[in-house]
Amino acid sequence: MHCPFCAFDDTRVVDSRVIEDGSAVRRRRQCDDCGKRFSSFERAELRLPLVIKKDGTRVAFNIEKVRDGMQKSLEKRPVSADDLEKSVYSVLRSVQEANENEIPAEIIGDFVMEQLRNLDGVAYVRFSSVYREFKDVDEFLTAVRAAIGSQHHD
Repeated sequence: MHCPFCAFDDTRVVDSRVIEDGSAVRRRRQCDDCGKRFSSFERAELRLPLVIKKDGTRVAFNIEKVRDGMQKSLEKRPVSADDLEKSVYSVLRSVQEANENEIPAEIIGDFVMEQLRNLDGVAYVRFSSVYREFKDVDEFLTAVRAAIGSQHHD
């Protein structure tokens, strides 16, 4: 693997660990030229479905878009990067387990909301207020009640 720092074409693995409940491997690598270390991740590649957007167009599923949306909702919230990553990969697993060639964006949004509800009530309300496009205060209050209800079940 090429070094991301100096582009040298030979790096060596100095440590490997199984992560994400055995679905991925994290490798610590070191460049033989500049000596810098970095991590790489290896996971089985599965074909992901196309996402059917609200306007009917279809786009490739993009896990980075899921991560970005969740990260924005979690901004300035007390949730660790590891917990965010676990939740992002739970969404990915849910999409994979749907085993469909195409999946509506609303279904992916529901997967994200389920993870955020378990992570942080404020992030859940933030995400759902944008995602659900609340029309009035009653819809907003319903989302807040759902977030509060899920925190009392922990």
